[in-house]
Amino acid sequence: MMNSAHTPHSSASHQSHMPGWMVFLFACACGLMVANLYYSQPLIGLIAPEIGLSDSAASLIVTLTQIGYCAGLILLVPLGDLVENRKLVIFTICGAILALFIAMLAQNATWFLMGSLLVGIGTVAVQMLIPIAAHISPEEKRGRTVGNIMSGLLLGIMLSRPISSLIAHSFGWRPVFGISACLLVLLAVILWLLLPIRKPNSHHHYFSLIASLWPLLRDTPILRRRAIYQACLFASFTLFWTISPVLLASPMYSLTQLGIALFALAGAAGALAAPIGGWLADHGHTKIATAGSLLTVAAAFLLSQLGGMGSLPALVIAGILLDLGVQCNVVLGQRAIYSLGADIRSRLNALYMAIFFAGGAIGSGIASLAYVTGGWSLVAWIGFAFPIGAFIYYLTE
Repeated sequence: MMNSAHTPHSSASHQSHMPGWMVFLFACACGLMVANLYYSQPLIGLIAPEIGLSDSAASLIVTLTQIGYCAGLILLVPLGDLVENRKLVIFTICGAILALFIAMLAQNATWFLMGSLLVGIGTVAVQMLIPIAAHISPEEKRGRTVGNIMSGLLLGIMLSRPISSLIAHSFGWRPVFGISACLLVLLAVILWLLLPIRKPNSHHHYFSLIASLWPLLRDTPILRRRAIYQACLFASFTLFWTISPVLLASPMYSLTQLGIALFALAGAAGALAAPIGGWLADHGHTKIATAGSLLTVAAAFLLSQLGGMGSLPALVIAGILLDLGVQCNVVLGQRAIYSLGADIRSRLNALYMAIFFAGGAIGSGIASLAYVTGGWSLVAWIGFAFPIGAFIYYLTE
C-alpha cells in the first residue's frame, strides 16, 4: 500500500478501508500530540517559581499554549488543502519537538513562555492527521474511523494531567517535557515511514487559502451549527476539569495529587463514546445522537450538584457522563463536516476546531471566578447553561 502511494494522487483515496493498524497508529499519534497542550496545567505551581514567574502571571503558561494552538489551527492546518500532507505533518511535529526541548531547558520566564507558545503551534499536527484519516476512509465507514481515532485524542487529553502530575511528583517538572519530546521524535520517524503521501489538487496560494476561511464559515451553515454545539459543550468540559481538582483538594474531600489523578483517570472512560458517536453518524442517526449528547452533558451538571455537597461517586459519574456527551458530539460534528468535500476538508477542520477551542477557553477563563463567587453550585449551573443553550439552538434545525 505504501509503495503505490508515492504519486501525486495518493492511492489512499482508493483503498476499500483504513487498516486497523493504521487507525491504531493515528489514535496513538493524536493522543501523544494533543497531550502537550495539557501537561503544564497541573504543574504551574512548580514551574512558575523556578523560572521567576509571579503568581499573577503564572496562568500565562497555559494561556500562551492555547493561543499558539489557535494560531496554528488558523495559519497552519489549512495548508493540508495545499501542500503534501505527510511532509506537513512531520515538519509540524519537528517544531513541537524543538519547542518541548526549549521548555525543558528554559532557565527564565521568557524562554519558557516562548516554548509554551511554540508547543501550542506545533501541536496542531494532530488536526492535520485527522483529515488524512477521513480522506483514506470510505464514506460509509468514515464516522467510525474518525471516532476510533478521536478516542486516542481524547484519552490523550484526559490522561495528560494525571501523567504529568505523577512524573513531576517523582522526578520534577522538566522530565515531563523531555519525555514527551523523545516520544514525538519516535512518532515522527514512524509516521514518515508509514503515512501515505497525499498531494491535494489546489490552485490556491497560501494567502488566498487563508482568505478563503471566512467565506467557508459564512457560506457553510452546517459548519457553523456543529461548531457552536461543540463550543458550548467544550466550554462545559473545560469548566468542569479546571475547577474539579480545586474542589477535590478542598477540605470537603482533601484528596492528594494521586487521588485527583485517579479521579481524572475515571473520567477518561468517557472517551469510549467517540467510536459510538461515529457508528451512529455512519448509520444516519446524527440528529438524535446530537440531542442525546447535549442532554447528557446537561444531566451531568445536574448530578454534579451532589458532588458539591460531598458525594464523590456523584462527581465521578458526572465526569464520565460529561466526557461521554462531549466526545460523542465532537465526532458527530467532524463526520458531518468531512462529508462536505475532500478539497476543503483541512480548512473546515481548522475552523471547526478553532471555534470549539474558543468555547473551551471561555469555560476555563470563567471557571475560577465562578468558583470563588458562588462555589461549586454556581460552577455547576453555568456548566448546565452551556448545553441547554446549545439544545435550544438545536431545536431550530
